[in-house]
Order: sequence, then C-alpha cells, then structure tokens
Amino acid sequence: MSDCIQILTSDWKDYELLDSGYGQKLERFGQQVVIRGETKAWWGPSLGKEHWDRACAIHQNDAKWRFLKKDCAQEWILGYKNLKLSAKFFNTSKHLGVFPEQSPNWDWMSRQISHQKHRQLSVLSLFGYTGVASLVAANAGASVTHIDASKPAITWAKNNQNLSQFNDKPIRWILDDAKKFISREIKRGRKYDAIIMDPPSFGHGPTGEIWKIEKDLLSLLNDCKKILSENPAFIIITLYALDASSIMIRNLLSEFMKDFKGTTEIGELAVRHSSSNKLLPLSLFGRWSGCGHIP
Repeated sequence: MSDCIQILTSDWKDYELLDSGYGQKLERFGQQVVIRGETKAWWGPSLGKEHWDRACAIHQNDAKWRFLKKDCAQEWILGYKNLKLSAKFFNTSKHLGVFPEQSPNWDWMSRQISHQKHRQLSVLSLFGYTGVASLVAANAGASVTHIDASKPAITWAKNNQNLSQFNDKPIRWILDDAKKFISREIKRGRKYDAIIMDPPSFGHGPTGEIWKIEKDLLSLLNDCKKILSENPAFIIITLYALDASSIMIRNLLSEFMKDFKGTTEIGELAVRHSSSNKLLPLSLFGRWSGCGHIP
C-alpha cells in the first residue's frame, strides 16, 4: 500500500470549470453556463464580471435556482463518451444530475471491468444517484445492481439509461435504503465482485431512515464485507464531508479488505480551472483493486 495521496482531475469535454472564488464557482455544463455555491472556493476569482455575467442561472447556499436569462433551458443533454445524460434544474438542490469530478473513477472502474473479460463482474452501486457510474460499469461489461433511496433519482437514472440506449444492459434499479438492502442480501446469500459507494454526509431513506456517515459508514462496510465474493475485483469509496480525510478512507479500506490481496489508492478528486492553474478540490476517494495497477 502506498502512502502517496493522489490528486485526480476530470477531463470531460462537456464540462468546464471556468472560474471560482468567494464561495462560488462558474461552470459550463454542455452549452449552459451556471453559477453554484462552493464552500471550498475560499480564494478570489480570476475572471472579470463580464465572464460571470455569461451565466444563465445561479444557485447560492440553500436558496432556489434563480434564472438570469430567458433562453436558459430547464433540461438538456450531456455526452460522456458513449453515454447520454440528462442535466436539469431542481429547486431543492444545486446539483444538476452529474458530478464531473467523478469521471476519473468512472474511467478507472471501466478499465478494471474490461481487464476481467473472462468473467462478468457483479457490481453493487450504493447511493447511486442518477446512475452514471452504474451505466459506465454496465457498458464495460458488468452486471449492475443500483441502489438509491430517492425515487426521483431512480427515475432520472432510468431516463439516462434510455437516453444512452443501454436498455439491453443488465442493470437492476432498486429504490431502497442501502443498509436495509445489504441486510436482506446477506440473508439471501447474494455476493458481489465489486462495490461502489458514494454516501452522503447525511440523508434519509425512502421510509424515513436516517443516515449519518460518521455513525453508519463503518457498520455498512462491515455488512458489505459479508456480501463480497471470494475473488473481489474492486471497491470505490468517495466522501464529500469537509471534516474527512482520504487517510480515513485508506484506514477503512485496509480494515475492510485485509483478507484479500490487492492495491489501495487514496486522494482527492478535483477539477482544474480553464482560466488558471488552480485546482478546486471537491471530494475524497479511496479505491482498492484486486487486479493491481491497470494503466
């Protein structure tokens, strides 16, 4: 296991971080430019007001979206390799349906799956949101079980599957609480070769279950260990908590995968500004591979 903490950056043509500063970020999703609040943008912006004035919508803190231009589309399509993904505004959230900083993990996961063409991997995607990671995994050749506690997110994910014309891909979309689903899978004796988890810091299940990452993540990992196959391929964990550390993820993965031989990587997922050399750190990641390093 390496002590190196990596910084991975997104390289996605349909997304661009134009600028950030003073608690905001200026981004391009496809053809639309938006401003969103960003607690990690402590510095000042690099671009002038005329660049920020290009935004068609703005979302700050817990406020609703405010539209600045009449021609601002409410829903539009983004392309990621051979995926088609729906982006849209929700008044209840600043998120638009994709987390661009996750693209290095999508690419890494795709390589892990493609490297094991001799078997079809069974992948479990927990807290799967709008299904991008699930679609990437299925497209690479895996059989995927996608879990999310939000009905709108599951509907969104299915729509992304239709847009991508991936209806023939083996994906199970399941509306459920992650902890309860894992408990039932243990009883059923179901096994998975790989697990992806992108847990929120705080959340609710479909019937009111409360999730707190500092309280529930360790017990979830302990249960996940009971549904791992005898020859696991990979594990990916990402965290967005401000008070977390990638070293914490390494410690969790070391304990979680201590019975298996493999390699662990940890670090930060960041986005590079197109207007400067600055990086905007957005989340922490840890990933374990039973295949070793795959370029």
